Amino acid sequence: MDWYQVARNVLRAELVRHGVSYRQLAELLADVGVSETERSIANKLSRGSFSFAFYLQCMRALGRTDFRIDLTDVI
Repeated sequence: MDWYQVARNVLRAELVRHGVSYRQLAELLADVGVSETERSIANKLSRGSFSFAFYLQCMRALGRTDFRIDLTDVI
C-alpha cells in the first residue's frame, strides 16, 4: 500500500471537487495566513508527503468546516 499516493489522491480529489488549481490554492492559503507557492504545492502533491497540518490548512482555505475521509476502498 502506497500511503503517499493515497494522501495525494485524497487532496487532489478535494481540489478537483472545488475546481481549484494549485495557483488558486496558493492564493487561498495566503488568505488564511499560510505562505505556499504554486510550485511548493505541486511538489508536495507530487510526492504525497505533506503533513496533516498542511491538509487541514488546505481544507480551511477551501472553506471546508468539516470533512470525512473514507478509506474503505484503500485497504
